[in-house]
Amino acid sequence: MNILILGATGFIGSVVAARLVADGHAVTGLGRNPTCARLKQPAIDWRRADLSRMTKPADWDEILKDQHVVVNCAGALQDGLSDDLSATQAEAMLALYSAAKRSSRPLIVQISARTAGAAGDLPFLATKRRADEALAASGLPHLILRPALVLGRNAHGGSALLRALAAFPLMLPLVHAESPVETLSVADVAEAVSRAVSGGISGDIDLAANEVPTLADLVSLHRQWLGLPPARVSSFAPWLARPVTWLADLSGLLGWRSPLRSTAMTVMSEGVRSSKTGSSLPTTPAAATLAANPSGVQDLWFARLYLLKPFVISGLSVFWLLSGLIPLLALEKTSAHFLPFMPGAAATALTLATCLIDIALGAAVLLRPLAKRALLGMLAVSFAYLAGASLLEPALWLDPLGPLVKVLPSILLTFIALATLDER
Repeated sequence: MNILILGATGFIGSVVAARLVADGHAVTGLGRNPTCARLKQPAIDWRRADLSRMTKPADWDEILKDQHVVVNCAGALQDGLSDDLSATQAEAMLALYSAAKRSSRPLIVQISARTAGAAGDLPFLATKRRADEALAASGLPHLILRPALVLGRNAHGGSALLRALAAFPLMLPLVHAESPVETLSVADVAEAVSRAVSGGISGDIDLAANEVPTLADLVSLHRQWLGLPPARVSSFAPWLARPVTWLADLSGLLGWRSPLRSTAMTVMSEGVRSSKTGSSLPTTPAAATLAANPSGVQDLWFARLYLLKPFVISGLSVFWLLSGLIPLLALEKTSAHFLPFMPGAAATALTLATCLIDIALGAAVLLRPLAKRALLGMLAVSFAYLAGASLLEPALWLDPLGPLVKVLPSILLTFIALATLDER
């Protein structure tokens, strides 16, 4: 069969795509940036597309041509610079259904979520519910899958946060530690989609393993999986996490997809539960999922770096912002370094230019769409500063305050930020 997968570059979508290719299907993968995915999974026909811009039926006509199945693995947690929930999870889906009804009427497999509960009225679940209800009423052949927390060999979002918390030194700091969290393996989701494609299942199905661990249980289980000694769980009141949530929401507005945003915290306040009705599909408990995928040192590195990454980015931002702002407070004194080599007006202009460049880079690195270019700019400017200072005033290398020596650690930190920048 010809199968179109939305969100095929994601945590769930990539595994579903690989399973359907292994089943012998011709798979087309849709993603906003499939460049790396094209190298990793060359058997898939990759198409670049942004669902938030595909909100009219005509946007889907060409890509739906000759497709027998559409699997929607795309989704986002919260509105922000990188995500528009209404457009991506609702309007684009309604446009897809309209286009599908006037084409070959493909089977639609929707990877959704439990849309009731404390977070039911938030955009994350409200937009999913709108799309689910429209699909159920469309008359199209369909399957709506509602998986619990999905675990696998890789990690993203909530599953990545579990690993990061598990690697926390000395203790496990948790909010809502006793909330129940149902899980299943990402392979279970791929199996369900495979069965749907072969005509084995349809309807609206919740997917979750029978075991219902608490959040504390899950984090402790991941700590054991990482090969770390047991640590005491420190349970904190939800109000203590509000500053972290506020900062996470702010980072979301800047395009960073933190799993600590308010939507996730609201969901976790009552846990991840399902009705588990109408399904005889196989599901794998968390312990078995992790045991089937033994961890390596790269997993420990990822877990430890995950929570450090925002500090690295924000630290670089502060460093560059201050590097640009502080000289402005003593512009005449700062520009004096250039006086032996150029007239006073030119020295002042050059000082102002370098300050504005530093400030621009410090601000740009906080915006996720600009972060990579800002980091590369930091490297280029840093090397230019070192080269220029070494030629014009080499004595600065011996200055007791080390103005040039201090640039070297910032360069190393910039390389670390670049190495950890990719989200998937």
